[in-house]
Amino acid sequence: MSETNSDWNDLKFFLAVARHSGLSGAARQTGLSAATLGRRMQALEQATGIEIFRRHARGYDLTEQGEALFARVAALDAEVRPLFDRQNMRPLTLVKLSGGHWTLHALAPHIPQIAKSAPDAMLRLISATDHMKINHREAVIGIRNQRPERTGLACRKVGTVAFAGYATDDAVQGWIRVTSKAPSARWLADQIDTEITLEANAPRLARDLALQGLGRVILPCFIGERTPGLVRVHPRIRDLDHEQWLVSHDEDRFIPAVRKVLDATYTALGLILKTSE
Repeated sequence: MSETNSDWNDLKFFLAVARHSGLSGAARQTGLSAATLGRRMQALEQATGIEIFRRHARGYDLTEQGEALFARVAALDAEVRPLFDRQNMRPLTLVKLSGGHWTLHALAPHIPQIAKSAPDAMLRLISATDHMKINHREAVIGIRNQRPERTGLACRKVGTVAFAGYATDDAVQGWIRVTSKAPSARWLADQIDTEITLEANAPRLARDLALQGLGRVILPCFIGERTPGLVRVHPRIRDLDHEQWLVSHDEDRFIPAVRKVLDATYTALGLILKTSE
């Protein structure tokens, strides 16, 4: 840029000189030398055709015309600066985390810590019964109940999910059956002489009905043990035990934001499972 022409940088340098009432402080702020700033201010005065500063041994004072220019430029700077700040911000990495309804329900209290551990990530939680397709990038990280067999996926075993029967202290003796293809529903259907009190089409609804004392319900232990009002009324059902895996695309796991979310989620899930069996 020619020093006989003014641009937005010259106006920013002008603000610095005016605010510091001289070249030394402005030089420390801008990284330019005092001599360069002095030439820039002379060029700005030539370009605007006004005397902006009174120069003296103690520094620079604004003239009346300089005060008017300062007010206009400072107002413009306050309006424009946020636009540049947003453009210079590092974009967040979208990290999609999918899992079953109960898993994400238990994980929810840990999300603040997970988010704090990965400030460069924008978390999107996907609660779904059907597995999102990680290899198609529908989900970056998936919480799964079995080790994936597809190639190109990285997996990490978290622990074992246990199940048991839960009810209120004064509940009726029958069971609340979830009308789904879940292993717990199949197990209950296979039991001989099992009395079914109610049916529900969703696990969360079945738990809510159990809380009303309307029967016993099969729940993951990490949910049943953490539900006030419910107590374990049937021992752990070993036939329903299954492993829990944290899965991601093999390439995505090396993205810094994804790695941070993976590590923090692994730690949180480990605590959830460890204290619920």
